Amino acid sequence: MIPLRNIKRFFYKANKQPGYAYSVFLKRTRAQLAYYFGNGESIFPEAITLFLTHRCNLHCRMCGQWGEGGVTKKQSAEYVQSELSIQELKSLVDDVAVFRPNITLFGGEPLLYPDCSGLIRYIKRKKMHTLMITNGSLLEARALELVESGLDELNVSLDGLSQLHDDIRGLPGLYNTITRGLKNIDYLKKQKKTKKPFVNLQCTINKDNCRYLEEMIRVAEEVDADSLTFHNLIFTDRQILDRQKEYNRILDCNSLNWEGFVFEPGIEPEILNSMISRILKGRYKFSVDFYPNFSGQAAIDYYRDPANIPKGYPFRCLSPWIVAYVFPDGEVRPCLNFSYSYGNIKKVKFTKLWNNEQAVKFRRILKENKVFAVCGRCTELYRY
Repeated sequence: MIPLRNIKRFFYKANKQPGYAYSVFLKRTRAQLAYYFGNGESIFPEAITLFLTHRCNLHCRMCGQWGEGGVTKKQSAEYVQSELSIQELKSLVDDVAVFRPNITLFGGEPLLYPDCSGLIRYIKRKKMHTLMITNGSLLEARALELVESGLDELNVSLDGLSQLHDDIRGLPGLYNTITRGLKNIDYLKKQKKTKKPFVNLQCTINKDNCRYLEEMIRVAEEVDADSLTFHNLIFTDRQILDRQKEYNRILDCNSLNWEGFVFEPGIEPEILNSMISRILKGRYKFSVDFYPNFSGQAAIDYYRDPANIPKGYPFRCLSPWIVAYVFPDGEVRPCLNFSYSYGNIKKVKFTKLWNNEQAVKFRRILKENKVFAVCGRCTELYRY
């Protein structure tokens, strides 16, 4: 279902994309019924995230993959370069088209994947809602093909005005490159008389920009964005990862990808709270929200105690009943940062993997425990 604290965000998107919102509501309702009555099985997922590549052209400070403590940059060149072929991805799309999940394209940087736009066009021919999450560095050169591809949503990472964003993301001139790309997309949308792609700016709250979040309002106005989402920081600590080891043993997997998020947030939540309050009091021509939607004591608890799960959200994880993640090696996983896999689409079709023995086992163990030790800092816990 939709957590109460996410209702405003949901209804704004429902107004912009009513058919998509109605489909989401129905699928989440059925998934919740499967959670309570399905004994580990679920309906086919509402959404599938395709990690097109591990590769990225940036080294953003807070990134768990390529940031200061990122795990991907410690991997072998073979691991980083591994990717599914375009034909393998099209075969996956053909397989899942029967239940029409929403497809999210992610990475690494998804626009580094060869023929990314061609994949989008193929997915759209199968009538599936398609969203991309990008660092925006390649938008200027790819604006026309993205608009013509039929992409439904474009989520672009921006952390502040020019110098601040460039410092956080580690590339001089990046801000200007991104904003030129976004303005080009806006121009092309108007020229072609289309509302697609819906453009959402994603600002990750971190120690470097938390005092300057209001500047993002100006950025969103400048590029004529449809919405602006401030994402609360993902972080954890060593004690939580140590507690997670018991669950890893039960599941016979590892959670090494969480290593990239072991750091002190460096955020004063009281200052952040006053900033959130000022921003939300404003009136804008685009939607503005914080995700997860913490405020007041909940935000203080979130940043002061990495083990805390703020009130206002159900104390259980529904994500593996609703979404799946397909990685560049073809592994289908229930969680972003666990090695646990249902199997590989190179060997078995996704539709056969979704409710197989491995999938049912994972969901049963998760339901029995409600959450695992690391779940409190995973944004998916707060989405459903």
